[in-house]
Amino acid sequence: MTGKASLARAARDVLLCGDARGKAALAREVAARWRAGELEADGAVEMPDRPNRPEKPELLLPRDMPRRSFKGERGRVALLHSLAHIELNAIDLAFDIAGRFQSEKLPRAFFDDWIGVGDDEARHFTMLEDRLADFGAQYGDLPAHDGLWQAAEETGHDLLARLAVVPMVLEARGLDVTPGMIERLKSAGDERSASILDTIYTEEQGHVGAGTRWFIHLCEERGLASQRVFHELVKRHFRGALKPPFNEVARRAAGLEPGFYEPLAG
Repeated sequence: MTGKASLARAARDVLLCGDARGKAALAREVAARWRAGELEADGAVEMPDRPNRPEKPELLLPRDMPRRSFKGERGRVALLHSLAHIELNAIDLAFDIAGRFQSEKLPRAFFDDWIGVGDDEARHFTMLEDRLADFGAQYGDLPAHDGLWQAAEETGHDLLARLAVVPMVLEARGLDVTPGMIERLKSAGDERSASILDTIYTEEQGHVGAGTRWFIHLCEERGLASQRVFHELVKRHFRGALKPPFNEVARRAAGLEPGFYEPLAG
C-alpha cells in the first residue's frame, strides 16, 4: 500500500457534488492533487448511474427544449447558458471515464489526459458562468436538455463505445459549430464572450484528440480495425446520423480523419 488516496473515489466525489460551482471547484482540486502525486489509480469503484445536479436548471428531453433566437442580449445569455450546461456535463463525463474504467489496466497517461480534460471543462464552466453574471444571469435560470448524460448511460459498459460517442462524436460536433458562434458574437460586438468561446474551441481540439488517440491505441492493442469498429459502435450507441458540414481542419488537427465520420453523415 502506498498510502495515497484513490483517484477513482475522488472522481466519484466530483460526480456526487450537487452544486454546479462546487463541482467545478472540486474538479480542479482533484486535478491538482493528481498532478501533485497525491492520488493513485488503484482500481475502479462503483460510479453513480447519474451525477448529482443542482435543483435548477430544469432538465428536459431535447425535443421539449424551447426554441430560442440567439439575437440580442437575451439570445447571448441563452447561448452562454446552454454552453455552460454542456461544460458542466463534460466535467462529469471526464471524471466518470477516469473512475469507471480503471479495471481496464490503462497507463497513467490515460488518466493524465482525462483528468486534464476534466480540469479544462471545469475552467470553461467557471468562465461561462462568470460571463453570465455580467449579464445579471446565472446557471440554472433557463431549462437545459438531458441528452448528454444519456450518452454516458448508453456507453457505461464499454470504454471503446464511450470514447467513440463522447469525444469523437459529441465533442467533435462542437468543433463544427463553435466557429460560427464565435463569429456571431463578434458581429454583435461581444468580444469578451467570443474570446471565451475561442479558448474553449482551441482546447476542445485537444479533448477530441485525446479521445481519438486512445480509441485508436486500444483498437490497435486489441487487433481491431479502428474505423470499422468506430462505425459499428456509433451506429449501435448514437441515435441518428452525424450532421455535416464538418470542420475538417479542426478534426484533422485532433487526429480525427474523414474516414471515421464521413461514412456516417446524414
